[in-house]
Amino acid sequence: MTVDQFIQALLDEAQKEGILAAEVYLSSSDSFRAMCVKGQISNYTVHATRGLSLRGLYNGKMGYAATEAFDEEAVGQLVQAVKESAELTEDEDVQEIYQGDGEYPHVYNYNPALDQVAEQKKLQLIQDIEKKALALDERVTALNYNMISTSSGETRIVNRVVGADGKAHGLDLCYRDNMAVCYISATAKEGERVSTGSAFRVSRNFDEIDADQIAREAVEEALFMLRAAPVPSGAYRAIIDAKCMPDLLGVFAGVFSAESAQKGLSLLAGKEGEIIASEAVTLMDDPLLPGGLASQPFDAEGVATRTKAVIEKGKLTTLLHNLKTAKKAGVKTTGNAAKSGYAGAVNVSPSNFYLSPGEKSKEELLSQMGDGLVITEVSGLHAGANPISGDFSLIAQGYTVKDGKKDQPVEQITVAGNFYQLLKNVRAVGSDLTFPGSAIGSPSVDVGEISVAGK
Repeated sequence: MTVDQFIQALLDEAQKEGILAAEVYLSSSDSFRAMCVKGQISNYTVHATRGLSLRGLYNGKMGYAATEAFDEEAVGQLVQAVKESAELTEDEDVQEIYQGDGEYPHVYNYNPALDQVAEQKKLQLIQDIEKKALALDERVTALNYNMISTSSGETRIVNRVVGADGKAHGLDLCYRDNMAVCYISATAKEGERVSTGSAFRVSRNFDEIDADQIAREAVEEALFMLRAAPVPSGAYRAIIDAKCMPDLLGVFAGVFSAESAQKGLSLLAGKEGEIIASEAVTLMDDPLLPGGLASQPFDAEGVATRTKAVIEKGKLTTLLHNLKTAKKAGVKTTGNAAKSGYAGAVNVSPSNFYLSPGEKSKEELLSQMGDGLVITEVSGLHAGANPISGDFSLIAQGYTVKDGKKDQPVEQITVAGNFYQLLKNVRAVGSDLTFPGSAIGSPSVDVGEISVAGK
């Protein structure tokens, strides 16, 4: 039985069993991953997955089932499982199977050449990176992490809705994407001092991952941090670096979800149209961003995606919605339905989510600040940040700025504040928009003053 035959048999059986609105969500992926330690390849894995979920409305309730088997026996099992799931659900919210849009945007996130890159070439890259990093300075003792991975996937949604007239309507959508990811962490030692530096690359063009550049970037950071020390406790003028701000934005991204707001898990509930940030802040959700890691023409419910400003010049213009949350709020979905995998339930998630860049370079932000602190890394995000209240207290590192210039490295400090207040305190946003390994990005951001606990 081909995949197309299986899908049609599944929808036919669902209709026969009284599921008049049903949807098939198919996901497949191939992945490769390897690491290099002391010239030797380790953690070498090649993995292929293909799975399918069926969800449908039965007696007004949404049921879910999933499988990795594509045979006749699975057809009946899936349909019965959906019926049982619907009968057991306690979710009283009105849900629907989407019948499609008249037009869908074009998104090109698949490079066929990337899938043709030989595995030996990938392995050679991380071996070269290690050699180059170790050769740059005798104080570099090892790469404690040196990884290359590639992935290629396809997502397809096929559904069928039978109207009161007995006629069936639906959609059949598909998109492909792939990417290569390289991450390294270099360790440097001088006397009793040990420090690390990292570098990250994501690309759909394998040749863009330059071994010299990534090795040098990690090594320079590791060497610079050898002299790091904490600064005295106090309130500091601060800039959060473009490599760091996405981490902070990511841990609080859920507060912009209408699903969180409707569950009482976001302080932004009911605040659409209000000023919640400084005029310098525009927060974008852009599923059509060229080359974006989360760019896609439709969401997990088959709704055509679109670019929107969640915050525009400080004003909250919208929360992110799927069909269920939009219906509950009496608004139109923003096309942000998402699934954690083919077997997951539909929820709400951002796509390419980023602070819109300003006109000033990072150097101009430093000059404008004069004296202060640049935060380049934070850790302890899950334990030290409360997404509901917005409060955070995080271990951090970075460097001081003196007379507008990069000065001394800083480590073993804790920065504390409140995310909602931080948005209001933003003085300027830089032009150096960066997506450091995820679909959440940001330029460097001048956040005014921040509380620091140091020596």
